[in-house]
Amino acid sequence: MRLYVNIDHVATLRQVRRTDEPDPVRAAADAERAGADGITVHLREDRRHIQDADVRRLTQSVRTVLNLELGAHPDIVRIALRLRPFQATLVPERRQEITTEGGLALHGGARDRRIAATVGRLADAGIRVSLFIDPSPRAIDHAAALGAAAVELHTGRYAHTWKRNGRALAAVGRAARHAAARGLAVHAGHGLTYQNVQPVAATPEIEELNIGHSIVSNAVYWGLEEAVRRMRHLVDAAAAGKSPG
Repeated sequence: MRLYVNIDHVATLRQVRRTDEPDPVRAAADAERAGADGITVHLREDRRHIQDADVRRLTQSVRTVLNLELGAHPDIVRIALRLRPFQATLVPERRQEITTEGGLALHGGARDRRIAATVGRLADAGIRVSLFIDPSPRAIDHAAALGAAAVELHTGRYAHTWKRNGRALAAVGRAARHAAARGLAVHAGHGLTYQNVQPVAATPEIEELNIGHSIVSNAVYWGLEEAVRRMRHLVDAAAAGKSPG
C-alpha cells in the first residue's frame, strides 16, 4: 500500500502571510524521510495554496514521485506537460469550494471528450494519468473508456458517515473491485484521518492512498515527520491485516 502525502496545506499556512515559510519543499523532504511513497500537490487555477514555483522546485527535489492534481484547465495542463511529474490526477475544480467536493462528473458527451483529449496529451508526454471520481461503477466505466491508467476513489462520503454505518465503505469496496476488474489501478483519498483510514487501507484492491489535511493538521502537535510515521504505521498495519501495536 503506497502512502502519498498531500502537502497543499503547508502552502495554505504560508499563503496566509504571503511569506516564505513554511516551505512545501522542506515539508516534502520531511514526509519522504518519514516513509511517504510519494508527494501530492494540487495546483489550482486560483493558486490559493501551491504556486507554480512550488511545483517547479518539487519536480527537482522530490526523491520518490510527484503526483500533481489539476483541473483540466489549458494553462495548468501546459505546466504539467512542461514539468512532467510522474503522475497527474485530474480533479474537478470550482473557485467557490473550500476543498474538492466530489469526483469528476463523467457522463459522456463533449465534457468527456475534452477530458479524454487531456488524458491523451498527458499520457503522450509520459505522465501516468489518474481520474478522481466518485466510487460508482458507472464513473469507473467512463474513466476506463477515457484511457486513464488509474482512478482515485473519492472517500468523502465514507469520511462523513463512517461512525454511523458501513454503507459508504461497502460502496468503496465494490467500486475498487470493479475498477480492478476493468484493469485500472485503484487509489483512494479525501477526508481520511488517523481514526478512519484503516478500513480503506485494508481494501485489497486499493494500492495507493492520498492523505493531506489530517497529517498536516496533526503535524502542529507532533511535527510532520512523526505525523507521517504514525499514518504510515496505521496504513501498513491495515494492509497487513492486523491491528497496530
